[in-house]
Parts: sequence; C-alpha cells; structure tokens
Amino acid sequence: MSRRVGLWLIGGCGGVGSTAAIGLSLLAKGLTPSVGMVSALPLFADVDLDAPETFVVGGHDIRTARFVEAVRSLHERSGIFTSDQLRAAHDDLVAWGENIRPGTIIRAGSTISGMADRDSVAIVATAFEAIDRIQTDLTEFRDRHSLDQVVVINTASTEPEFAETDDHQSVQNLTAQLDREGESVLPASSLYAMAALEMGIPYVNFTPSVGASLPALDELARMRNVPYAGKDGKTGETLIKTVLAPMFVLRNLKVRSWVGHNILGAGDGRVLADPENKATKIRTKDAVLGSLLGYKAQSHVSIEYIESMDDWKTAWDHIHFEGFLGTKMMMQFTWQGCDSILAAPLVLDLARLTLLAQRRKESGVLRHLACFFKSPMGVEEHDFFIQNQMLVEYLMQAGARQ
Repeated sequence: MSRRVGLWLIGGCGGVGSTAAIGLSLLAKGLTPSVGMVSALPLFADVDLDAPETFVVGGHDIRTARFVEAVRSLHERSGIFTSDQLRAAHDDLVAWGENIRPGTIIRAGSTISGMADRDSVAIVATAFEAIDRIQTDLTEFRDRHSLDQVVVINTASTEPEFAETDDHQSVQNLTAQLDREGESVLPASSLYAMAALEMGIPYVNFTPSVGASLPALDELARMRNVPYAGKDGKTGETLIKTVLAPMFVLRNLKVRSWVGHNILGAGDGRVLADPENKATKIRTKDAVLGSLLGYKAQSHVSIEYIESMDDWKTAWDHIHFEGFLGTKMMMQFTWQGCDSILAAPLVLDLARLTLLAQRRKESGVLRHLACFFKSPMGVEEHDFFIQNQMLVEYLMQAGARQ
C-alpha cells in the first residue's frame, strides 16, 4: 500500500496556500509541468520524495473561505490559473476545503485580527487551550485520512515583531506559562509550531514570523525527534540579492549602497502596510546584504502596499558600486513576479523534503534547506550557491545521483 501524507497549511486559503493546493491537484493529474519546483530537478530523481498524488491538503484559516473560492478569487483578481485548470482541480479543492478549520489570531497583530471573520477564529482563553485545539484539528485530519505523515507549513501573513524573554529559553519555562490568562506567552505562529512539534509533526515557517525559532521550541523538537525549518521564503528580490552580491565580492568590486523599493498588493501587501508587521519583514530582507559582502554598505529596503497590484509584486533595485581607480558605477534591475506562483512550488518542495527528513530520523532545524529562506535558522551563510551546495551534499547522502 502506498504512503499517504498530509500537507497542513496555516493561512491555507491565502494566495500561497491555495496556489499550492491547486498546484498539487494538477501535478497529481499530470496536467501541469513541474516548472518552479526545485525538487523536480534531475538531481532529486533517485531520492524517496512523496509524489503529488500521495498528498491530502488541509489547514487553518481565520477567514470564512475554502480552496475553491480562494483560487477562483485569485484567478479573477490577478489573472493566474486558466479556466481549464480551475475545472480540473475543482473536485480536489472541494474535498480538501472540508479540511479547513478556524485558526487563531492570538498576538498576530491588529491588522491581521481585523481581517478575520468571527466564525473562523478559534475562541480560547489561554495558550494551552489554543495549542490543544490545534492538536485536535491535526489529529482529526491525520486519522480521518489514514495519513502516514503530516507536515505543517506556515503560509500566513507576517506578524509584528516579538520579543524573546526568559519564558522562551526552555521547554520547562515555556510550559509553566501556557495556562496563564491574559496576553499569551506565544504569538500565533509559535502556537502552531509548538502544537505540531509536540505531536511529532514537522513544522516549516515560510514567513518571517517567530514560528519555531525560539530556544524552547528547538529543545522541544529535539526532545520529540522531529525536524523543522524556516524562516521567510526567498522568492524574489532577496533571492536575486543572494546571487548578485557574491559576484561583487568575487570581482573585488565595492558596493557603496544598495537600495530596494518593493510594491505589492493582496492580503500580504495589506498586512505589510502596517508599520508593526512591515518591520518584521524588512528586518529579514535587509539583514542579508552585510553578511554577503563582509562589510556594511549603505542600504535601504522599502515595502509599499499598492492595492491594484494584487498578487503581483515589483522590486526596483539600485546598486552603486566602486571599481578600479575609485571609479563609481551603478547597476539597476527590476523584478516582477506573481507572489503565489513563485512561492507555492517552494512550499511543495519544503513539504517533500521535510517529510523525507523525518523518515530519515532527523530532528531539529534542517540547515540544508537554507537556500529556500531569507533568514535560514541555524545558518549564517547567505550566498545562494553555497546554500544550494549544502542541499546537494545532503541529497548525496539521501540517495541522489550527480
């Protein structure tokens, strides 16, 4: 009997989650090529990755939504998907939509809370109750579909910045605070992470939110022998930065300044219009450059919400650099892409690779997945090619052929 696995998406009916769902359905039916999926490259051919047809999809969302309505709305607003694709995936999306459960907005910020539908939010008094409810949903999903494995991936909107305290330094300290009424000791992203890890379910944070990046949750993952990965998926401007900046270093050209201006719409753009949420995102985008160059150049990253853009995003970057004899020159580039189309295949890659890691009895942060993230946990290296080599070396151990 073939293995059956579950993909549980936090923010499942957002652009990234719903695009991952329709993509899985179409891949399973052989109706779309695997362009954009790293795990579809020839290097992965002999690695025991789960095929698209083995997946069942579910998730949490804070809006009254289902996959069918989400992809139809995305199609109408942003012009992605075709009518044939919508029809072909319809039955899967309807079935998987029955697996959507009310999410939590605990410490997710006022902007995210303002986007929630009352009937789609789990009402709880403490962090412990929130975790218990999430675990009930995950258990029901796993049992109802007779799943061999489940992976939880956070594709929700970016939370405001979160300050670590002594409560977050160990499992013992954290557990002692879970029953405390009032302000939760954990934000929503970390409640989902703790719920999954405690159950032995891998967790991937595709957002810049805290997620599993607390010392106590790393300890929990190792106690439960479960892998996790993150954070903040690298799909556009930062991806190009991690490719271009090493070129300047290797040619001994000095970057004097690097300015990036980003515009985007949709729900993610709306959330990032809030300065508190935006600060979290900018921190992960802007931290890359100094690490790559080995020195501090003047840099600036801006993100602006342009409603008409919807799921499309544009980045303009201006690089001012110095060459031989002190001559100053510049480079500019424009990156235009559809956010969900860029991100969704990476979500599927991460699901397949994280499930593989669990079958290989790995636990703790998966450092070899650094190339997928702007702020990879457990890794200081940001050079995309060095990060990618880490993945290649891992695959050699996992059975891939060069």
